[in-house]
Amino acid sequence: MAVSGGLAGGADFICIPEVPVDIDRICYHLQQRFALGKDFSIIVVSEGVTMPEVLAKEAVHDVDAFGHVRLYRRGVGDTLSRIIEERTGVETRVTVLGHIQRGGSPTAFDRIWATRLGVAAVDAIHEHNLGVMVAVHGNVIEPVPIKDAVGRMKTVDLDLYETAQVFY
Repeated sequence: MAVSGGLAGGADFICIPEVPVDIDRICYHLQQRFALGKDFSIIVVSEGVTMPEVLAKEAVHDVDAFGHVRLYRRGVGDTLSRIIEERTGVETRVTVLGHIQRGGSPTAFDRIWATRLGVAAVDAIHEHNLGVMVAVHGNVIEPVPIKDAVGRMKTVDLDLYETAQVFY
């Protein structure tokens, strides 16, 4: 979601767990933008992103079920923001998007798919097809065993991420 959201929102940098984050590269890119007269930049930071420099600044942390670091005192975005300010001298602000901000208002397309998925879920129950969830594959809704859908990391399409990198 971070890559898609970043592309859709015109992000100037996107940080995801699948790709190592180089804070010096981020700061350099931001300084280049400022030198060109750009007075704002958007950096998207995905949940689960690993930044050793951030961990060094925030010693109090834990890991989630997938081994991703969770910071207690401040989030990764807050700590990254402070590091960027220290290195560039430019004021930063952090916005943590909630679920409603991330999703926006549903379109007719969204409502139709949600209705179809709901009907398929109820059909699975009526057919005693338990232990499954309904999923969309292409344009087809089909039951998928829950054990096949959970318990493993779903990673970003790196081709999409590379497309986003064209802009920074």
